Amino acid sequence: MNIGQIFKADSANGSGIRVSLFVSGCTNHCEGCFQPETWDFNYGHLYTQETEDEIFAEVSKSYYDGLTLLGGDPMEESNQRGLLPLVKRIKAELPDKTIWAYTGFLYDRDLVKGGRRYFEGVTDELLDRIDVLVDGPFVLSKKNLMLNFRGSENQRIIDMKATRASGEVVLHELNN
Repeated sequence: MNIGQIFKADSANGSGIRVSLFVSGCTNHCEGCFQPETWDFNYGHLYTQETEDEIFAEVSKSYYDGLTLLGGDPMEESNQRGLLPLVKRIKAELPDKTIWAYTGFLYDRDLVKGGRRYFEGVTDELLDRIDVLVDGPFVLSKKNLMLNFRGSENQRIIDMKATRASGEVVLHELNN
């Protein structure tokens, strides 16, 4: 897996102060994407154990609310496989930190068993550790700069704990 960049002290990509990890690789190619360079799976640099350790050390700082995964798309197969160890580590060692993820795929169509981005032994483990999932492709004709934590009106902010428990999509309540 490659990554494009790591943003520290980010407040635009999830609630609170976050570390945001932009992974490389996306097959959605949304018109109007704000980072089309991240569509390339080879963009940026290789994600290594040193990268994971750097991210973990940063997220560990008391002023961070958690980690945000975006890109590219963290739900591409190579990215799910690459991110799972980091997400497992954060949830095991820093259980009070939240994990947000952004994907152009739809949770209840693409990320469930039988979906085009569901991978046995990976996807469920990853989704079970994500607190909030912002799903759906960016749609230029539905772009709305007034929305919190999403770019177009079709995108949903999903409470993953409630969704996974109920089996139905439950939207996340934003505290503004």
